[in-house]
Amino acid sequence: MNGFDDLDIVFSTDKGRIKPEKKPQAAPKGDGIVRVGRETKGRKGKGMTVVAGVPLHPEGLKDLAKTLKQKCGTGGTVKGRTIEIQGDFRDLLVAELQSMGYTVKKSGG
Repeated sequence: MNGFDDLDIVFSTDKGRIKPEKKPQAAPKGDGIVRVGRETKGRKGKGMTVVAGVPLHPEGLKDLAKTLKQKCGTGGTVKGRTIEIQGDFRDLLVAELQSMGYTVKKSGG
């Protein structure tokens, strides 16, 4: 007996690093209308189609962005709660989102 048999374990490597559990993010509350607009601000005059107000969680938003980019044949990104598609594809995106069952409005000029 070495005197250490009755002590509690202070350090153990059997579990590795313990990461805090992530809570799933809920879809944001909104008015239920998806808005599709065009922006050039801060992009050196290049136009982008911006889709905002989609009631999806972040992973669903990324999947929708991928689908819309493929439909337009161009690039884009998800920033915050909006989807940005390169180029002016408002009419195409409005039709596509309506076919998916969303209530869609054009915003801006």
